[in-house]
Amino acid sequence: MPVDFAPPAPALNLSTFTEAKKFCFVNAPIGWFGDWHPTPKRQVFVYISGTIEAKVSDGEVRVFGPGSVTLLEDTTGKGHTSRVVGDKGALCVVIQLED
Repeated sequence: MPVDFAPPAPALNLSTFTEAKKFCFVNAPIGWFGDWHPTPKRQVFVYISGTIEAKVSDGEVRVFGPGSVTLLEDTTGKGHTSRVVGDKGALCVVIQLED
């Protein structure tokens, strides 16, 4: 259902708001690799430039590039691996969510 988000601009369809704690920019260099680790907090990653390949504990591999948005919730257990792929580093905005 459309919501008057920024009047007088036309209404927009919005998700519900989620409480966020803080955010930062992360710049991972070419070739960076993070071996198995859980995410320290529930986080949303917004990929601005570069490409990240992530592997989860069941073996699934996904690739995220500019415009991708992911929700990381694997705060316990083995977690995931992360790797910068391609010929440039990766820049992301990381938004930590409230517990």
